This record gives sequence, C-alpha cells and structure tokens, in this order.
Amino acid sequence: MTVLKLLEEKKLNITIVKENEKEIKFELDETHTFCNLLQKILLEDENVEIAGYDAPHPLFKKAVFYIRVSGKETAREALRKALKKLKSQTEEFMKKFEAS
Repeated sequence: MTVLKLLEEKKLNITIVKENEKEIKFELDETHTFCNLLQKILLEDENVEIAGYDAPHPLFKKAVFYIRVSGKETAREALRKALKKLKSQTEEFMKKFEAS
C-alpha cells in the first residue's frame, strides 16, 4: 500500500544569487520543512562552516539559503552531497514506512 507519493522526482527550483568556491547563496521555492532538513544535513558535514536559511514570509514558498565551507570541497559540492543524502534518507524512511 502506498500512502504518499513523496518520492516522485521533483526538481528544485534554485536561483543562484552569489557563488564562489567557498560560498554559495541561493533562493529556492521550498518551505521550512525542506530547508530545516537540508540545513541539518549540511551542518553534519565537517567541511561546512555555516549553513543557514531565511524564509522571509511563512505564506510564501520561498527561502534564501547560505552555505560556507572550508577544506577541499566547494560549496556547490557540499550542497550536492547533502541533497543526495537527504534523498537517500527519505527513500529509506519510505521503505520502512511502507513495510510496517
């Protein structure tokens, strides 16, 4: 039984505001739910110094995210790695949920 179709391929609408090797600032069309999860996963990465976001208005699905890294990987690489990890964790959760 499939209760929710949460894992449908969904493209994130991301607009890069500022980027260099160590920093990236971007806007995305997401709410606190997604941004909180992404921030938590980013902060688990030892190369990430800062990961935070601002959602200017609770009624609008828009957030501004900022990431700064140290070390060898770029901010964009840290973002990609975090998104892959978030997707993997979500898929694992859904497998366990549907099996219960």
